[in-house]
Amino acid sequence: MLLAYLPILIWILLCAGLALAIVFLSHVLGRKRPTGAKLSPYECGITPVGDARSRFPIKFYIIAVVFLVFDIEAAFLYPWAVIYKKLALVGLLEMAVFMAVLLVGYLYLWKKRVFDWED
Repeated sequence: MLLAYLPILIWILLCAGLALAIVFLSHVLGRKRPTGAKLSPYECGITPVGDARSRFPIKFYIIAVVFLVFDIEAAFLYPWAVIYKKLALVGLLEMAVFMAVLLVGYLYLWKKRVFDWED
């Protein structure tokens, strides 16, 4: 039975070997001309100013988490919409409860002024 997986193992080893060979050859054969511009950190085309380890306001992290929550919501809505007719009224009620919980969370965040960008 394990012999059936041998072609997959060979394929994985070949791919990994090719990837390592490409990286090694680019390191050995590539030109090494370091300049100040090449060695400087790159941030969206803007010249970096100050220390990169500065603290960010917590608001950035909150917005990221809220985005993930509503992104996951969209990911759950699509499969539900595909099989909506099979679920009938029970599926509609379950999705209504799901959307109500998300709406309560959204209203809570709105009341806490999480979505306001100005200070």
